[in-house]
Amino acid sequence: MNRLFSSLLFLFPAFLPAQTAYLHCGRLLAMTDEQVRTQMTIIVEGDKIGRIEKGYLNPPPGVALIDLRDKTVLPGLIDCHVHFEWEQSRNSYTERFTLNDADLAFRAAVFARRTLDAGFTTVRDLGGRGVNIALRNAINQGWAVGPRILTSGQTLSITGGHGDFTTGARWDLFDPPPGAETGIADGPDACRTAVRTQIKRGADLIKVTATGGVLSLARDGRLPHYAGDELQTIVRTAADLGVPVAAHAHGDEGMRRAVDAGVTSIEHGTFMSDHTMLMMQQRGTWLVPTLTAGWAVTDSAQYAPGFFPEVVRVKALGIGPQISETLGKAYQKGVKIAFGTDAGVFPHGKNNLEFNYMAQTGMKTWDILRAATVNAAELLRLSEQTGVLQTGKLADIVAVEGNPLDDIRVMERVVFVMKGGKRIKG
Repeated sequence: MNRLFSSLLFLFPAFLPAQTAYLHCGRLLAMTDEQVRTQMTIIVEGDKIGRIEKGYLNPPPGVALIDLRDKTVLPGLIDCHVHFEWEQSRNSYTERFTLNDADLAFRAAVFARRTLDAGFTTVRDLGGRGVNIALRNAINQGWAVGPRILTSGQTLSITGGHGDFTTGARWDLFDPPPGAETGIADGPDACRTAVRTQIKRGADLIKVTATGGVLSLARDGRLPHYAGDELQTIVRTAADLGVPVAAHAHGDEGMRRAVDAGVTSIEHGTFMSDHTMLMMQQRGTWLVPTLTAGWAVTDSAQYAPGFFPEVVRVKALGIGPQISETLGKAYQKGVKIAFGTDAGVFPHGKNNLEFNYMAQTGMKTWDILRAATVNAAELLRLSEQTGVLQTGKLADIVAVEGNPLDDIRVMERVVFVMKGGKRIKG
């Protein structure tokens, strides 16, 4: 082997090709059905699952054997709502003035690795300054280690809306003010330009803030931000270019407008009405509930004086209980649910807390696990590649101590991670 290439493999192990391996699985939840299979062997060939066999098969000479006989094995987990460029802290509101994109990139790579180690082999990053696109590309090239990323690039927002980072700053610091090139778009024409710009830069989807938000410095968190014709333009323009639209929405009116416009998913859905739930159920719109973030902001608002500016603290109070109540109702009404946490609002790598929060709303365990695998893959249009353990799918595989069907909190103890045939942890 060429000496220089050998050195690169040593320095950058992500360049190493995936190897054939035999995984002995004590309990296997393939997520193709609701069966628990015991004493199974997964045969990984390159980056895919070659086959799955009953019993503990002996590997041929020279083929790796991975012993998971005392573990529960599942498909790689999928988080449909993260923000790798950011992590909430007391400094969050000043970091936009102190951190350069290069700083964000190095930190985002750390957050991505933590998330992969937690068992999330695929994520959807819903908005930042564009570093998220570079991080996705770096991981795909093997320059960084992290989950498979689909990203929206920069978020679309009205002037002064939840995605307008200049809100709360001195007026003269941003002259000219941000416009459609950076996602701040008012009126159908600007919205059309904003969508096309993000896709030109490499976005896999579009995210729009259909209502106010909790952590932005604007005083409202529930009022609608985009008119119906603006949302319809965003969705149509994105569809023309082959990408879906995710809508951040806490208040019901903005949520209803977004669903009516044809967005693929509602993120958060905090104050969703029964009528909007019915609309979503009829149209097949996904709900990504982000319970962990809701409870995190409520806890910080209640128990950490000075953690948030006062305008944010007031909005954050009560979000946790409300967002959980909404998920419970939506689940009972048959709204499609995909797993998402809004990691970044709370520390990256703690995404697994979402499983227990979902269980507390009354969701059945199989449905929770399906939300983080099968459903999430369907929402992300990746069902042909991942979401289940099946011959021909990507070898995205995780293992946990214990049995999540007995105790969902074992999902917080991921001890083995494989992404695309490469052993990452365990």
